[in-house]
Amino acid sequence: MGHVKDTLLARSHGACELCGHSENLNVLEVAPSDGSAEKSILVCQTCYGQITNPDTIDPNHWHCLNESMWSTEPAVQVMAYRMLKRIASEGWPQELLDMLYLEPEVQAWAEAEEEPVVDEREPTRDSNGTILQEGDTVTIIKDLDVKGAGFTAKRGTVVKNIHLTDHPEQIEGRVNGVKIVLLSKFLKKA
Repeated sequence: MGHVKDTLLARSHGACELCGHSENLNVLEVAPSDGSAEKSILVCQTCYGQITNPDTIDPNHWHCLNESMWSTEPAVQVMAYRMLKRIASEGWPQELLDMLYLEPEVQAWAEAEEEPVVDEREPTRDSNGTILQEGDTVTIIKDLDVKGAGFTAKRGTVVKNIHLTDHPEQIEGRVNGVKIVLLSKFLKKA
């Protein structure tokens, strides 16, 4: 996956291929996918969250598709088409869809899987069972020795803009300017 992300970072100039944001970028395979860069796009956490969880869609965010739908990358065209279809009832997306021309094979790909991508990872929960999201702010509830960094993360320390990991019991965050992994059971959402 590292090679694919490097390829996508170069292709997108380090920005989300849908909205242009440059922080918290993730690879999103555009189904049906073979895992290649040609069948994947680089998206920010906001786009990723709304694509994988249709209940969180904010139609106003997707005005960005007015530009990105003209991408020369088929995977970006496919995802733009799919998101416009999902929010077509808003009115303005249908106007964009009417303007969008896709090559026949890209159109077939876009229509091949219009079901939302489901994020199947177990949610990360804090010590109270509250689900943590990418970018949340948390408070450490217990003094924690940080192995290898030579300091103790003190109880009450606020950790802003957390990053979720592939492991549902861990998050990444900066404490004393050092990026560390923290166990979610020692955190409380702020």
